[in-house]
Amino acid sequence: MKIIARANAIINLSKYAGQNLKDLVLKHKVTTFETSKQNKSWKGLVLEKLPGLDNTSKAPNGLDFELKSVSFCEGKGEFTPKETMAITVINPKDLLETEFYDSRCWSKLKSIIFCAVKWNGKNSKDAQLLKVTSFDFTNDGNLIAEIKEDYDFIKNKLKNSGFVSLTGKDGKWIQARTKGSGHGSITRAFYARKSLVKRIFDNSI
Repeated sequence: MKIIARANAIINLSKYAGQNLKDLVLKHKVTTFETSKQNKSWKGLVLEKLPGLDNTSKAPNGLDFELKSVSFCEGKGEFTPKETMAITVINPKDLLETEFYDSRCWSKLKSIIFCAVKWNGKNSKDAQLLKVTSFDFTNDGNLIAEIKEDYDFIKNKLKNSGFVSLTGKDGKWIQARTKGSGHGSITRAFYARKSLVKRIFDNSI
């Protein structure tokens, strides 16, 4: 298995900023529309090839990182995230017992390489890589402290009101909402709100 460090992965990925991922499909032998259905993972598969990752790697899919492809929509002269981004599933016992800086939530967040990809509509064959960044390049000293406040709020709510009380309404930057299909889902996961994803890109050096 080939292992690539995060710093090198960011450098390698950043070289492709501004390029259309569809132009790299054949080179990296990624299936897109060759079957009767679109391969919905094709963008992520192409991105994994660019820093030199082995597609047999397990998460985290590098030495100290994992890739997250985030779709951005263009409107009113700027790009904004299309949707929230899953961070990690919540284990209630771990959440109650773990401080933020030792948590899986923070471990995942600080390891992610964020790849902003232009969204051109459902089933579009175009996907321009707009920007690559990570928390290492976030020029915002207050942001992480505010994310910690969200984590602590959710942790205290779990302690005082129970696991089912956690909803997507809580938290300024991260939320703890249901994960899975159906309104009866009892699984919760941390998600980065669209505002957090945008802030990470806007405040990166």
